[in-house]
Amino acid sequence: MSDSTQPRALWGSRLGFILAAAGSAVGLGNIWKFPYITGNNGGGAFVLIYLVCIALVGLPIMMAELMIGRHTRRDAVGAFISLEGRRSPWQLAGWVSVLAAFVILSYYSVVAGWTLDYLFRALQGSFSALPDTAPSQVAMQINAMFEGLEKNGLRQLLWHFTFIGLCLGIVIGGVQKGIERWSKILMPILLGLLVLLFINGMLSDGARQGLEFMFRPDFHKLTPGAVLEALGHAFFTLSLGMAAMITYGSYLSRQENLFDASLRIALLDTGIALMAGLAIFPIVFSAGMQPGAGPGLVFKTIPMVFSSLPGGNILALLFFLLLAFAALTSAISLLEAQVAYLIDERGWGRKHATAILAALAFVVGIPSALSSNLLAHLTPIGELGVFDSIDLIASNYLLPISGLLTALYVGWFWSGHEEKEELLAGGSGWIYPTWHFLIRFVAPVAVGIILYYKIEEAGLFAYIKDLF
Repeated sequence: MSDSTQPRALWGSRLGFILAAAGSAVGLGNIWKFPYITGNNGGGAFVLIYLVCIALVGLPIMMAELMIGRHTRRDAVGAFISLEGRRSPWQLAGWVSVLAAFVILSYYSVVAGWTLDYLFRALQGSFSALPDTAPSQVAMQINAMFEGLEKNGLRQLLWHFTFIGLCLGIVIGGVQKGIERWSKILMPILLGLLVLLFINGMLSDGARQGLEFMFRPDFHKLTPGAVLEALGHAFFTLSLGMAAMITYGSYLSRQENLFDASLRIALLDTGIALMAGLAIFPIVFSAGMQPGAGPGLVFKTIPMVFSSLPGGNILALLFFLLLAFAALTSAISLLEAQVAYLIDERGWGRKHATAILAALAFVVGIPSALSSNLLAHLTPIGELGVFDSIDLIASNYLLPISGLLTALYVGWFWSGHEEKEELLAGGSGWIYPTWHFLIRFVAPVAVGIILYYKIEEAGLFAYIKDLF
């Protein structure tokens, strides 16, 4: 039984919505993943392609998801039921997105727990400058620290539980008193921390190299795989395809300008990703290290750099506090997307729904916390553990499937009159022709290419061919 007849909770202010939605988009993907995939793909040319993909693919789909949520005032599943009825296959888009949110939260909180562990180590002074220690010895100590964490299942479970508990404490407070209130606290602090680290990077000896690496395009280094990586990250970094934006859109006032709001969220998300790169790469270059260090850039390379700098422990404390806040603002949107489904479609109370889903996320995340190769999700499925394979399925298949279905539905099957009405309501009707073209033709093709590439990369087409 749904309680959709109850008054819908709304954001208390425009700023609250912008900060909460930007917080959903700003996560470990911006501060952890973006710098290392930029390093792996040659720098400036990759950044340029990434920005184009944000504008042509990410922004139109974000507007579509916010539009669906605001128009229906329902969760991601209920939104499609409201639009097309309970027998419609289009509700699959909502189910896939809610499932993706659940699975992603379960292992995302484990990685977020690593940031809490490193924050605790920084408080203990583990990253203090070590002038009398040989670089090779420092590297061994940092590597041993991370490998020890990976292999210590009990320690990972503790931080996993702590992080889920933080998410629970925020989401259980509701839209205004929980998510919005804490977004207004966490996001400004996150931005302040990032500015401090950015200034530190710009004052370092590697500032010029960092700027050139980030903004001087070298298209000789741009491979087809890098273009697809930029396209995929542009989609995933905005929290698309995981029910968060539809849910947040359902709490949005009819007077809100959807284009303006989406643009601000995308600019804030992208700006933070770029600032993270400019905070990280200069200190990497200052230490004479390579920017293409892969996933270990944050948990191995950066701590190694901090340990060699005067005041490095303070920088480490700021950096891992930044990572923890980014992870938290993103994770609460994943939990809220699931909670909204139980409230809207099943009539559950918020406290009950939040507690049950948080507990389930913790339990399902236990295999990740006990796995020693969670970071290996970039390798083929056959080399992964069971839960890491689920991680790969969520990121590489569930998200693009949900995004593709949403783009196809909004672009080709939803009433153009209702779409235009939603844009006109907030004063952004003028963008309708451009947006409608992008959501009809550009976004579905782009997301379809991502999905095809991921299936081909996993060898699923060859597997199916062998079956027949």
